Amino acid sequence: MNEQNSNNTAATNPRKGGTVLISGGSRGIGKAIALKLAAAGCNVAIAAKTAEAHPKLEGTIYTAAEEIEAAGGKALALQCDIRHEDQIAAAVAKTVETFGGIDMLVNNASAIHLAPTTDMEAKRFDLMHSINVRGTFLMCKHAIPYLKGGSNPHILNLSPPLNLNPKWFGAHLAYTMSKYGMSMVVLGLAEELKPFGIAANALWPQTTIATAAVQNLLGGDFLIQKSRTPQIVADAAFEILSRPAASCTGNFFIDETVLQQAGTTDFSHYAVNPSEQLMQDIFIDE
Repeated sequence: MNEQNSNNTAATNPRKGGTVLISGGSRGIGKAIALKLAAAGCNVAIAAKTAEAHPKLEGTIYTAAEEIEAAGGKALALQCDIRHEDQIAAAVAKTVETFGGIDMLVNNASAIHLAPTTDMEAKRFDLMHSINVRGTFLMCKHAIPYLKGGSNPHILNLSPPLNLNPKWFGAHLAYTMSKYGMSMVVLGLAEELKPFGIAANALWPQTTIATAAVQNLLGGDFLIQKSRTPQIVADAAFEILSRPAASCTGNFFIDETVLQQAGTTDFSHYAVNPSEQLMQDIFIDE
């Protein structure tokens, strides 16, 4: 069923080639999106911090680049900490120098710390806001001049729908503010960039996703077993990035819904453990 769904997606969304710049693309969801686009013949620039192997984190920008090349794309590994605007500007410039432009920007890099206000250290608050909000904003700022000349240009942020249910603010105010900041960038740029035909959308998973953050920071193997693989987000991202930019903008997509609209009916192959009940992700109401 997996192969059939993949073929259906490719048939309805002929995104072939183009250049994508992905922040946080060395592992997890970012790398899965990179590999999906690479298989469609895209040039993939991954901007991430990890240039040397880490004992608790799988992969580096260089190992990810090797996988991208093996998947069929051309890769550019960029060591970049998006807390620093000069590094963002350099990463964008190198992408344009190498591939001749930018057609897609995927803002995946993010920091998470789920804690109540009284337990939130200032340095963790600053980290989340400097990466999630400021870094995303500045990635967009520097990429937009090149997206204006891109083919079917898209900005896609991995951020949640703007759900004002107080539950999500009360549980982890600082993190919620930072992720909603990423989503507000989508809301604003969708309107600001309409005259240029540049799409700005958000994508969020229906369930928890098996990533290093889930493994190391949130729920360990218990939560991993109740999660889906990053492939579901990558497949949904490919769907969105393949849609006409001028008419697909300002949306807050959920991965499962996107794929249902594309004809996917069986999601069991995305589960880490199909025998476990899936855990719904945060920011998604019952």
